[in-house]
Amino acid sequence: MVHGAAGARGEPPLSELRIRSASRAVVLDPHDRILLVRFEFPARTVWATPGGGIEPGESPEHAIVRELEEETGLTGVVVGPVVWTRLHIVPFVGGNWDGQREQYHLVRAPAFEPRPRLSWAQLNAEYVHELRWWTPDGQLLRHGPPDEPIDAGV
Repeated sequence: MVHGAAGARGEPPLSELRIRSASRAVVLDPHDRILLVRFEFPARTVWATPGGGIEPGESPEHAIVRELEEETGLTGVVVGPVVWTRLHIVPFVGGNWDGQREQYHLVRAPAFEPRPRLSWAQLNAEYVHELRWWTPDGQLLRHGPPDEPIDAGV
């Protein structure tokens, strides 16, 4: 892990890494199900919250609104507070970035069947292969958003 100075294994300092800013949405429906996206990268498959990179001139909230519409078809959302932050150091496919600094916003939404605005060919090109509702059990549901965002670290 890299935390601002040269790492023990000779990684460059954090200030030299190309870090992309991103926003992600913790989408919960009235039944407290969470919407997750299955990403299939060449080296591994992961489930993550919807969202993505913040484009130049775009606010984190606007990025979430745009990404939710593109990936899930969900429109008219109210973007809630930041509940988690994370700095994820991992080379991005294509070599454009060394990692991603993410903020996770709570988004309450009605129950809906995801119908992405982008085609599945477009989504697959971004490594998106499935959208699914999951039923979680955790602090966020029992106690609500924290007073300060939780740094989920690397």
